[in-house]
Amino acid sequence: MIERLVIATHNRKKAGEMVTILQTRFPGLQIQTLADYPSAGEPEETGTTYIANAIIKAEAAAEATDEWCLADDAGLEIDAMDGAPGLYSKRFAGEDTPFTEKIRIILENLSGREDRAARFRCAVAFAKKGEPTVSFEAICEGVIADAPSGNGGFGYDPVFWLPELGCTMADLTAEQKHAVSHRGKILKAFGDYLSP
Repeated sequence: MIERLVIATHNRKKAGEMVTILQTRFPGLQIQTLADYPSAGEPEETGTTYIANAIIKAEAAAEATDEWCLADDAGLEIDAMDGAPGLYSKRFAGEDTPFTEKIRIILENLSGREDRAARFRCAVAFAKKGEPTVSFEAICEGVIADAPSGNGGFGYDPVFWLPELGCTMADLTAEQKHAVSHRGKILKAFGDYLSP
């Protein structure tokens, strides 16, 4: 079992979720983020898959920190939009465009559409210099709601409807979200790998 792990992101909300999920399972694990390594930048995500981007980020962080690093890459795939925004979820409609506006554009695109199937897909990569990089992938299926709902979560959570729960991802408490979300599922798989 490792003693220290660096979450390879400067995104505070994403890092917060990952730290919460992992520390619940591994209370003795010292977890840092790239915020603790000011000189460590985030590399350009040039991969053509979530796993490729996660590996790029994990290996760059491992190089910069000389620690075990965990990076994730995730996206929202909407069937009626041919899988968009997908790999470009963060950059959809412009990287600096607020998610409220991104959501408005998506709802406009789906106006009058009955096929609203969607999924969050997430990949994580676990890397350290001189060690083989390991990766995992998980999916959370849902549909795009007619309107945003809820104040929890972040990103596209307010319009990601979970039919089996009858609410959006943003309607859930953090604990409920971690039990069903793509990130919760993938970090459970990663935890199983760390302590089989």
